[in-house]
Amino acid sequence: MKTALVIPARYASKRLPGKPLVKIAGKSMLSRVYHIAELGTKDFKQIEILVATDDERIADHCKELNMNYVMTDPECPSGTDRAFAAVNQLSEKPDFIINLQGDAPLTPPWFIRAMIEAFYKNPSIAMVTPCVRLTWKELDQLRENKKTTPFSGTTVVMDKNQKALWFSKNILPAMRKEKALREKDLVFSPVYRHIGLYGHSYKALETFFKLDEGYYEALEGLEQLRFLENHFDIQMVIVDYKDRTGMSGVDSPVDVERAEAIIAKDGEF
Repeated sequence: MKTALVIPARYASKRLPGKPLVKIAGKSMLSRVYHIAELGTKDFKQIEILVATDDERIADHCKELNMNYVMTDPECPSGTDRAFAAVNQLSEKPDFIINLQGDAPLTPPWFIRAMIEAFYKNPSIAMVTPCVRLTWKELDQLRENKKTTPFSGTTVVMDKNQKALWFSKNILPAMRKEKALREKDLVFSPVYRHIGLYGHSYKALETFFKLDEGYYEALEGLEQLRFLENHFDIQMVIVDYKDRTGMSGVDSPVDVERAEAIIAKDGEF
């Protein structure tokens, strides 16, 4: 089976112009993400890593650092569209496509390995995506964050086989007897936070763009709900940060400072 790991990288950003080229602790954000992709895929065969961009400045940076890239339409509405446009330029279509956003320079490479392993075990699956179980402290922090940014952080509920049942910007599940649950397990809550790293089979992604936007997809702003609304299976992989500080995307100068502080504390991958 062949896997393509695509890194969508747009130059335009209102809060952080030229975002993929911004330096974080001396290295461009894009080069950090590319290195993570290399680490996460190094144990597998038939892997292709490529940057999908719409800007010659990013293309020039890729050439300078010998990173594979393809040019894609500036009008691609999302990273998913850009990733699919990129793999359709390959001479051989991959079986599995991982979309690793170019503004996620602190994604642990073992998240990528876990996703590939899950797909190889069940290549009929439409989508593979990771989640992490929240401690009570992390859950309390998520609740606090949602007081000011209610649409930050996505949670997921799963069946016994770790297939996704639902994703929401609300915190799921609700807990009637939370105090008892906290006493039963002093560390971990029953809440899983979804990590925005996506892997799709080529066939599923091809079908995805032929489907109408889902009703709940539009309400929640979560494109993975289109799969669930059309009865596609989504395999969750439960991961952990292994004592590293978790961080999602870098979207502002403040985020750059935060990322540099995490690297100083936790070290490089």
